[in-house]
Amino acid sequence: MTVYPTIERLKEVVGDGEERAICEILAENVQFQPPTYYKTWTGRKPVAAILGHVGHIFSNFKYRRVFGRDQDWALEFHCNIGDLNAVGVDLITLNEYGLISRFEVVMRPHKTIGALREAMNARIMNDVRFMRFKSSLT
Repeated sequence: MTVYPTIERLKEVVGDGEERAICEILAENVQFQPPTYYKTWTGRKPVAAILGHVGHIFSNFKYRRVFGRDQDWALEFHCNIGDLNAVGVDLITLNEYGLISRFEVVMRPHKTIGALREAMNARIMNDVRFMRFKSSLT
């Protein structure tokens, strides 16, 4: 299977929390739906910041399987959040330029989603950019 270059790059950078590298593969108006929140984040900078924080919360992050073609992709991952094991899927849609325009995350088990929410809230509360990014929620 031929994997789109953006998907290959995503596999390289998302687990490292390298916000600048993540930003390069996101469309300007990317929409991100996290497993921990019912609203959608919109925009390259807020989404890159969120994914950057997630990369520092997850440990032992690894994509296990990749499915898809053209603009639609599913990447199964495994990671740890503290001492909890998590499994999830990143559902990715690319735009006509090959950048990520939609990024939805589903995870299990439920307990790990709560742990992720707590860890994210702790990090975001110390990141002053999120006062500006609140307007990115829809």
